[in-house]
Amino acid sequence: MKPIENRKDINVLVNAFYAKIRKDEVLGPIFNGHIEEERWPEHLEKLTDFWETNLFGVIKFKGNPTLKHINVDKNLNHTVEQKHFGIWLQLWFETIDELYEGELANKAKESARRMAHFQFMAMWNKRPVDAK
Repeated sequence: MKPIENRKDINVLVNAFYAKIRKDEVLGPIFNGHIEEERWPEHLEKLTDFWETNLFGVIKFKGNPTLKHINVDKNLNHTVEQKHFGIWLQLWFETIDELYEGELANKAKESARRMAHFQFMAMWNKRPVDAK
């Protein structure tokens, strides 16, 4: 085990994690249904940018993850639940623990925990009243 030290380490983490996500029986259909096969390499680079910004403070990421999550929830008729984020977190923690240790590994876990809560609440708050 080693610490997360650079963008390459983040890219390894992101690719290993999303390989699990894409195969997961619950999350796989959601992610694979919203990201076309040929767009996955671009998406993984964008997610690497996101985590590089989050963990190292390098300003690379451009985008609006909250709007993306709200749109996915809308496309799924407002059926995204906390359990989906729970599975996402479980796989994220598992992947980090398989690959890395140390301060930035822990920071990646805590950041993901906060983000999962924030994204779910943002989606929930944007749902129509009859979908809550």
